[in-house]
Amino acid sequence: MHRHHPSVSTAAPRAVPRRLLAGLALVAALLGGCAQPDAATVRERAPQRGSFSFALMGDMPYSPREVKPVDTLIDDLNADRDLAFVLHVGDIKGGGERCDENLLRGRLQQLRRVAPPLVYTPGDNEWTDCHRPSNGSYVPTDRLALLRRLAYPEPGRTLGQRPMSVRSQAREQPAHAAFVENVMFEREGVVVATLHVVGSRNGLVSWMALDPSDGVKGTNALRGAEVESRQAANLAWLDRVFDEATRIRAAGVVLAWHANPRFEAAPGTLERLGFQPVLDKLRERAAAFGRPVLLLQGDDHVFLVDRPWMREGSTEPPLPNLTRVQTWGAPRMQWIKVRVGPNTPEVFQVEEQKVGGNP
Repeated sequence: MHRHHPSVSTAAPRAVPRRLLAGLALVAALLGGCAQPDAATVRERAPQRGSFSFALMGDMPYSPREVKPVDTLIDDLNADRDLAFVLHVGDIKGGGERCDENLLRGRLQQLRRVAPPLVYTPGDNEWTDCHRPSNGSYVPTDRLALLRRLAYPEPGRTLGQRPMSVRSQAREQPAHAAFVENVMFEREGVVVATLHVVGSRNGLVSWMALDPSDGVKGTNALRGAEVESRQAANLAWLDRVFDEATRIRAAGVVLAWHANPRFEAAPGTLERLGFQPVLDKLRERAAAFGRPVLLLQGDDHVFLVDRPWMREGSTEPPLPNLTRVQTWGAPRMQWIKVRVGPNTPEVFQVEEQKVGGNP
């Protein structure tokens, strides 16, 4: 079903093909995108660890007519026997679709068809934006509570036909017991984790459809409390993830969340405001870790690989060991394969996949 496109090479960066929307970004070489440890550091990694692969998908389906292409994509995933797990970075419904319980149940049931363990982190369309009239004028925090019940019925257990056990923040950090969606696990010396970071400026977009004073005369109390608690949980979880990676001398770290955190925007701008705390913590911990860190996201629906803190003209200090991958999204029903070689200097290789018959 799927066809492998060339891996992101270790040569000079190549331009994004026209069908990826020319000029969107430069596809960076993964080896160049991650810090390359010296030979002494590599020798410290004992015992030798095995290679594995996993899939990245997100931002689909966005309408009933896109359900069938997502089924085709899932069939393609299930045919790939190399996949150790699948990461879904959120948005299982369109921004204009209603946030009704039956719709959420149906989309999650679709994801349960995935044969490998499926690790899912929420997007903004599932709850943050549900205040919109087109979404049903729901209170977003109520939809979040519902989503947690539906998507994480057993905290510490993934979705998929072959679910696996993971470490849940809800169990490991009692101060953040609500955050069943933030999980972590280790495979072959690589630490993989999810963080609940969403679009709509990470929850800072007002609920004016429900509360006309929100964002004008003040902040809606429910929205403000939610943003504050989620920021605190994400920062605490980032620390726990990198503490664990340091403890086991991990070859690399994989972080998955939904949002494009607007690396291109300057710190302190409105676009960055909701993301700045988590980006500051990520920069601090990734720099101290020093080995490859792979950040996986959705949100903008176009395949992208770059080193966001190595951009020309950036006002922020360079950070060469962090590479960002953004997956395809609706209406482009495709997925990304990440090959992990813990004993190699670059650790991660990224391959775009083509699902026959899908856009």
